[in-house]
Amino acid sequence: MSVSYVERPGGRIAYEVHGDGPLVVLSHGMGENRGSFRHLVPLLVAAGYRVAAVDVRGHGDSSAGWPTYAPAEVGGDLLAVVRDLGGGPAVLVGSSSSAAAVVFAAADAPELVAGIVPVGTFVDQVKPNPVMRVAQALVLRSPRLFGMFHKTLFPVTRPADDAAYRRAMVATLREPGRMAAVRGVVAPVEPHWTARAAEVRQPVLVLMGARDPDFRDPGAEARAARRLFATAEARMIDDSGHYPQADQPERTAEQLTAFLKVVRTDA
Repeated sequence: MSVSYVERPGGRIAYEVHGDGPLVVLSHGMGENRGSFRHLVPLLVAAGYRVAAVDVRGHGDSSAGWPTYAPAEVGGDLLAVVRDLGGGPAVLVGSSSSAAAVVFAAADAPELVAGIVPVGTFVDQVKPNPVMRVAQALVLRSPRLFGMFHKTLFPVTRPADDAAYRRAMVATLREPGRMAAVRGVVAPVEPHWTARAAEVRQPVLVLMGARDPDFRDPGAEARAARRLFATAEARMIDDSGHYPQADQPERTAEQLTAFLKVVRTDA
């Protein structure tokens, strides 16, 4: 499948489309690329959906060197993809750092967004201790260390092709400007997505890996996120870490397709 591009102020966004049917747009987290959804896409296509997997600005085949990587701008990129594909409305799925982006997109352009699915979303802006700040700074500047950190986010199981995917990911992160994008998408910014959540009137499904090592209590984090929206539910993916689309794609697809059917019924 060929890669398509949509022009945005400051660069261009790469995305790849599979299947036919109602539009679902997938957006990955920091340091990754659209390959994060490589095991989920075929399942959604088989369920009857048109699926666009996006490379977040500065990542994958999208251009580097953007003036900002704020989630509101990433959300604007996702809306640009929706417009490029006919205007939707689409369901937006955002993993990790992209979970904030889909909230901004839904609030800013409700006519283009039928529903959103934040996956592994962070409700609170974590303030690390001095030791953690140093470790974080090192990881966010080194492709090799980021790859090592990425591996820890699969505490239960990993896809069979996990090592190959990670090698390719790290190779891309060695390109000029890529680690700046990694730092950019997770840099603290105002307003935080939680300030816009109440504006989202579309259906929301919060998904969280039950063993996500980024949270002391993943279930509590998911419930906290759910309470911020007008119409939302939270579901846990058993035996999953931070990337359920990769380590538990079948269970993730089951939850997504059930939600997509509800969104279509509401529409």
